[in-house]
Amino acid sequence: MKVLFLGTPDFAIPSLRAIQASSHEIVAVVTQPDKEGNRRVLTPPPVKVEAENLGLPVYQFQSLRKQGVDLVRSLAPDVLVTAAFGQILSREVLSVPRIGTVNVHASLLPEFRGACPIQWSLIRGRTETGVTTMMTDEGIDTGDILLQRKLPIEDGDNAGTLTEKLAQMGAELLMETLRLLSEGKCPRQKQDESRMSYEPKIDKAMARIDFSLSAEEIRNRMRAFDPWPGAYCEIGGQTYKLWSAHAAAEQSGQEPGTVLCADGKRGLLIAAGQVILQVDEIQAPGGKRMACADYLRGHQLPAMKADGSEKGNA
Repeated sequence: MKVLFLGTPDFAIPSLRAIQASSHEIVAVVTQPDKEGNRRVLTPPPVKVEAENLGLPVYQFQSLRKQGVDLVRSLAPDVLVTAAFGQILSREVLSVPRIGTVNVHASLLPEFRGACPIQWSLIRGRTETGVTTMMTDEGIDTGDILLQRKLPIEDGDNAGTLTEKLAQMGAELLMETLRLLSEGKCPRQKQDESRMSYEPKIDKAMARIDFSLSAEEIRNRMRAFDPWPGAYCEIGGQTYKLWSAHAAAEQSGQEPGTVLCADGKRGLLIAAGQVILQVDEIQAPGGKRMACADYLRGHQLPAMKADGSEKGNA
């Protein structure tokens, strides 16, 4: 089949590679525009870099639905494949491919529709997730389900490790989906709207730690925001990223966010909703990610509340 591939981040790369290595023909790759990164340098999307390495033609549109319909028509693909593309496709685009548009989505739809299903599965404390291939319609992840595959979420998983696992699983499921579609044997099932959940896109503001939550909820958010944007709090007017933590003891009645201890022997202890939270991994402003005990052997933290206000006991 002639495939037009639409994708942007690292999650989409295993799917792109799998199609390229198969008997299917990738007629072109469409991705998002380059973005301004550090020091105002334009950074290309990972899919663009990979497509160019594979010798594939690449097109970038701020809005495919406004700027790229004629291109899609001229390429005459049998099927569009999308994997974390990041744009909603118009009816004009969706009507072009003979077979339709297949999306690789990193959740067990209809749960966790939206742009960040991996992070939200961790925030919500799920122990299982998976990948869905679906036929794209004009809604947001609302199309008919084709195939699904489940994956246990391990205790040590974070958004980074889970993305790698689901990206590879998604590529494998995509190839099975394309095979069944080419043979006219692919199952198709409408989504159960009674089980639907939709979650918003993750931004940096969401990663600010709310110490009134339970230790499990805080830890789930640390996992969800690792590697980006990193869960954080302010101590003494400085922003620290807290990468991992665990419940050390029951709460002693201190106000959530109170820094109870910060030294190299006892570690960094912060009062949370029902427990005292011990921070395992920390990153200071301008510093590197490191074990909290190692950091505290060479640095001091002020006796303050972990949002910048002057409270706490060290």
